[in-house]
Amino acid sequence: MAKSQDYELGSYVFPRGWFMIGEDRELGEAPRSIHYFGRDLVLYRGSNGPVLLDAYCPHMGTHIGKNTSSFVVQSGSWIEGNSIRCPYHGWRFGADGRCNQIPYHDGAIPKAARIRSWPVKVAMGCLFMWHDPEEGEPDYEPPQMPEWGDPAWVGFQFDHLGTLETHPIEIVDNMADARHFDAMHGSSMAYFRVAFDGHRYFQYQGGGHQTLTDRGTELEAVTYYEGPGILISRQYGSQNIVQFICHTPVDDGVVEVWHAILFKGANPSADEEDVARARAYQAVSRTAFVQDFEIWANKLPARSIMMLPSDGPFGKGRRWYSQFYEPAAKAAIIRQELAGSVFCKGLPASREEVSQRLQPAAE
Repeated sequence: MAKSQDYELGSYVFPRGWFMIGEDRELGEAPRSIHYFGRDLVLYRGSNGPVLLDAYCPHMGTHIGKNTSSFVVQSGSWIEGNSIRCPYHGWRFGADGRCNQIPYHDGAIPKAARIRSWPVKVAMGCLFMWHDPEEGEPDYEPPQMPEWGDPAWVGFQFDHLGTLETHPIEIVDNMADARHFDAMHGSSMAYFRVAFDGHRYFQYQGGGHQTLTDRGTELEAVTYYEGPGILISRQYGSQNIVQFICHTPVDDGVVEVWHAILFKGANPSADEEDVARARAYQAVSRTAFVQDFEIWANKLPARSIMMLPSDGPFGKGRRWYSQFYEPAAKAAIIRQELAGSVFCKGLPASREEVSQRLQPAAE
């Protein structure tokens, strides 16, 4: 299992950005104990929305989210408003992570009585946390797609694909990998290019795709990363869908993965038949993704790639990804360096270029 230092990505072990940590509907009245970025965390629903804190009380190291027998838990005082109490001594911590009450202490609360608080937001029914090794404020927002909530589109039903022992750079490499489509997905690539725009990494491609489309039907896709761990792919072929894939570091070299689609129904407001078609097509989309997933689960780490000019721009893709492992000041330099489009040798860059190549030469 390769780790961040093996890829020489940058200064940090884990990247900066918004990452999915679950579905909003999964968060009930009790706190959830979760583990991401090599840390134990506690997620709970406060009166003003979800709150995410490091798991351990600074008083004596108690996990504030794992308990069933404490009177604090049984009495219903575990969560109060936006605050949560440690089940050992009842110290209460607010959404900002600061201790705001010690039941048996009337004096000043020690300044060190605090737990790290992490920004968390709900978007499209998902819970996203902002991870930043520098503890900076978010410099972009979690995705909010116009199709989500549109009555003509069938909403998400997530496939929880579990953990995968691979570094996330191996997953992001797919964006540059123009030549895996043929062997992996039965594609016949007609055009391909990528583009970089700040924290976004775009892929434009089209051609046959035997997994995702009917035989003889071409698939065109505009796919992009919204930061280092959220992929959105608008696909136009047999059906119009938006594929949504998230991968979040659990530990260094281990990620958790989710998959879902938005599906455009045949009616202005999706009916039961549209929902059934959406679920059937999600199985097809999942099959296509699992083709990649199986490779990642059974390969050696590609610390370096024996790149051919016609493979695709792996080097630039990894350079883009490295910005999230560097201090924000250096990340800005990387963004400026990469702005614009990059092409793959031997493949047209667009549908228009394909059409031009098919035109008969002027006499």
